[in-house]
Amino acid sequence: MNDLIMKRKKLLSLLLAIFLIVLPFSVIASPIHSPTWGFTLDLPDDYDYIDGDGRDRFSFRSHDGAVLDLVVYSGRTSPYSSLETMAQDVQARLRGSGDHSFFDYRNKKAVIIELIFTLNNTQMSGWGLGIELNSSDANPLMLLALAYGPAWRQDLQVLHLSVLDSIAPAIEDRLFPGPITEFSYPRRNRVLMPIWGLGANAWFFTEDEEAAQALIEREFAILRRYADSPMWKEAWIRYYHAIYRDSYDRLANVAFIIERAFNVPALEERDFASTILEWIQSFTYERSFEDSDFLNLVSAVLDGRGDCDNLSMLMAIILNKANIPAAIMVSRDYSHAMALADLDGIGARFEIGGIRWLVAETTANVPIGLIAADMSDPQGWIGIIFPF
Repeated sequence: MNDLIMKRKKLLSLLLAIFLIVLPFSVIASPIHSPTWGFTLDLPDDYDYIDGDGRDRFSFRSHDGAVLDLVVYSGRTSPYSSLETMAQDVQARLRGSGDHSFFDYRNKKAVIIELIFTLNNTQMSGWGLGIELNSSDANPLMLLALAYGPAWRQDLQVLHLSVLDSIAPAIEDRLFPGPITEFSYPRRNRVLMPIWGLGANAWFFTEDEEAAQALIEREFAILRRYADSPMWKEAWIRYYHAIYRDSYDRLANVAFIIERAFNVPALEERDFASTILEWIQSFTYERSFEDSDFLNLVSAVLDGRGDCDNLSMLMAIILNKANIPAAIMVSRDYSHAMALADLDGIGARFEIGGIRWLVAETTANVPIGLIAADMSDPQGWIGIIFPF
């Protein structure tokens, strides 16, 4: 009887939260976009613009001394006829002792350059990324990004790799794993694997789980750097943006299979979202207090397990793939995360970016639109919108 009373009280608190007046909160920390050349870049928020012309040359420096230099070599004005000559010249100019390796990134030629050189009597180290922005053999348009810092600051290496991995050479690349991750975990072999609780299989690359988890742990190491910083909110947003970008294409086929399983014949958008939510709520709730405490989304859908933030992001990706705008909100105060969807009907809402999003609790068996009354203060949440 006591259990029943407690359940009713909890449900009542959830229902009461629907009628709270919810004020808007803002989204911050947007990636940098070049309207001239089309590439985007998602830097940690403490990287300051220190030099450049705002078009072809850019230089940034973090508060810890990490540097990022970007140059676009455009067509006929470029001193380089190919990516190979550019990589060789970079090493020659820096008198560097590092190596370089060529690879393909989404049908674009690319090169990773190990940077070991001396600048102003200081030993420097880091990594460079060169990538063709078009496919012209005669006059290739190329982006060169050099991320480096004092060699004795080995803790900066994770920043260098993350910054380079955040580069999307074109708008359409924003929803695919970054170039550093693709170089480290090239996706070559596809396998069919069972989706948890669905009785259906989806295509994945054999490297997807390992690659996705490696990115999460790398980005979590960066997130921890900003735990006590005034920029901790921006750091959280960048962390979730990086995971979303890396996960989106890895879940492309599984999202299609899920939509076909749950949305044929077609449901109303809210009914479809509710069905997806019920499926995700049936996952085993699991937390790990080691490392990132964020299970990659490929493992989540294969094993049927996860916690609030990865399950909320999973729901957001599935809905976005189905052309239902979705986002997430996360809270350090409440140690919680929830999915958000742009849907009609009654329910608790939080406003982000001019949209009054409906909440979705992924770790408790409650209908869409409900939030616990003791978690309904918008000041306790950070809203995160993703491209789709």
